Amino acid sequence: MSAEGNRRTTGALVRAGRRLRDPRVLLGFGITAVALWFALRGLDFRKVAGILAGTDLWILLGLSIPAHLTMLWLRGLRWGHLTRGLTDVGHGTMFRGVAVGFMANNLFPLRMGEFVRAWYVAREVGVSRAAIFGTVIVERIVDAAIVAGMGAVLIGLGGAAAAGLDARAVLAPVVALALVPLAGVIAFRVAPERCIDFSTRWAMVLLPERWSERLRDVLENLVEGLRGMQGGSAFTWVVIYSLLIWTVISVVPNLAAFWALDIDVGPPARMMMAVYALLMWVGVAVAIPSAPGFFGPYHAACWVALAPFGVAKEQAIAFGTLSHGVFWLTTTAVGLLVLRSRHISPVEIDEVV
Repeated sequence: MSAEGNRRTTGALVRAGRRLRDPRVLLGFGITAVALWFALRGLDFRKVAGILAGTDLWILLGLSIPAHLTMLWLRGLRWGHLTRGLTDVGHGTMFRGVAVGFMANNLFPLRMGEFVRAWYVAREVGVSRAAIFGTVIVERIVDAAIVAGMGAVLIGLGGAAAAGLDARAVLAPVVALALVPLAGVIAFRVAPERCIDFSTRWAMVLLPERWSERLRDVLENLVEGLRGMQGGSAFTWVVIYSLLIWTVISVVPNLAAFWALDIDVGPPARMMMAVYALLMWVGVAVAIPSAPGFFGPYHAACWVALAPFGVAKEQAIAFGTLSHGVFWLTTTAVGLLVLRSRHISPVEIDEVV
């Protein structure tokens, strides 16, 4: 190995050790451990193995992989509308950035993929990484609102009753979770400086100084990202692509896993309710801190989502194992292919994060 290669390898090991000592990373691993304990306690592993052995892989792979690839492409198209006011970025660049970001989320802690994809696009088109990262923040807020909105619809259609909860007690906070982020986006778009000053003033009262300074940086990036979304048509397309991603394309891999495992939850309407419950719970699970790749929280979310629909725990964990495995392998492989095609070493990504 060359001297440069030795230097990079040593640097990677030093960075890995530093990350493992980061309290946020330790928190993520702790949450993963708790989620795995919750998902695996009392599990009959022989039953899970038998269920997995009977999987129809042709249905699972034949439907899931094209859906995941389409999801990456649509996310790239949506991201393009968010960045249009900053620079003219081609769809191919945005697709590659999204793919590299998902790969990094699968391999690095703390959802580093969000920073990595901003770095990748900024590197390819020569614009400010902070400005690009601002559009990523906007995108995450839109996704959070969509997931919360799906939860509100699910509760309204009887999902709360299926889970043994009081719909009136649950619906109000879920609706608030859907509307508050969007209201915040509108406020920061209309009066950015006033919103930043107001937020940081309260942060300085409630949080340590370095956290409030970091919050100000994040909010300034958010405002910069909002400037990239010019006009009502851009927002309209962002909403359209978001709905396609969450209510159509993301449905397909879940239906494929149901069919591949021969899990019957009832009539088609009930199955669709189960699918949207999965999307909501998995969306929440992957948003919380965890180990790289969302192992643990993803599987626990599948069990929580499917239990009210009468799915046995062994079936739910088999479902989570297969659906997560296909997603993880597909998105990681596409991201690595992008790096290879652009002659970017994974070590270079490690240096970014």
